[in-house]
Amino acid sequence: MNQFLATLWNDESGQDLAEYVLLLVLIAVVVATAIIAFRGAIVNGFNSATAELTDSLNQ
Repeated sequence: MNQFLATLWNDESGQDLAEYVLLLVLIAVVVATAIIAFRGAIVNGFNSATAELTDSLNQ
């Protein structure tokens, strides 16, 4: 049993996957924070684009 636990403790094959998951979580948190922080500017940009497209289609 001790040999099995020592093998598990020293096995680093899953380490890369854990690092990628942590990196993806960090990126998701940064993107979510940026979206929340710039929500007003994003909405205004989409509204302006929609208005421009609507005006160009109506002409």
